[in-house]
Amino acid sequence: MGLWDKFVVPPLISCACATKPIMKQREKVVPLATGNVLELGCGSGTNFGFYDASKLEKLYALEPSPEMIERARKAASELGWAERIEFLETGAENVPLPDDSVDTVVITFVLCTIPDWAGSLAEVRRVLKPGGKVLFSEHGLAPDQGVAKWQRRVERFWKPLAGGCHLTRDAKAMLTDAGFVMDDVHTMYLPSTPKIAGYVSWGQARAA
Repeated sequence: MGLWDKFVVPPLISCACATKPIMKQREKVVPLATGNVLELGCGSGTNFGFYDASKLEKLYALEPSPEMIERARKAASELGWAERIEFLETGAENVPLPDDSVDTVVITFVLCTIPDWAGSLAEVRRVLKPGGKVLFSEHGLAPDQGVAKWQRRVERFWKPLAGGCHLTRDAKAMLTDAGFVMDDVHTMYLPSTPKIAGYVSWGQARAA
């Protein structure tokens, strides 16, 4: 890991992923989590304040970056239910949980950066209980050709600066390819956000 990834990317990503429009997106899906919950890429704990603690039994907060884990632990310490959070310092490609052990998986603004997204979503299917749900909100490939064209042009410069973030991934297609069925999906361009980074989809999915 280079100095940029170690010292610059964590605060940069934490700031970028906590803008008002993105926080509004988080607020739409995170409170719906129930039971035993796995959050992929908890980052600095940005989602923690949106969980309805009365509906949670356990939150497994998975995050591969030790720098982000450190930030997330500080965020957790400010909650009244931090004892129900277990941090998993690992990548989403190898989730250290048993099969059929999770009621809800929360995926918010992380599929753009996970290197092996297919392997990670296969792990999500493995740990998700029958009838369990995936709650997601992700940015990605825009439907407008003009915007998509610029996303493809900018992406190779964007990725190394933004912690591996892809602008052209399609979260809905990725989940569908991984064997999930969309139950309730919405899309829009985020306000006050450049369109190349502001096309989002959110909703719920379940294993087919």
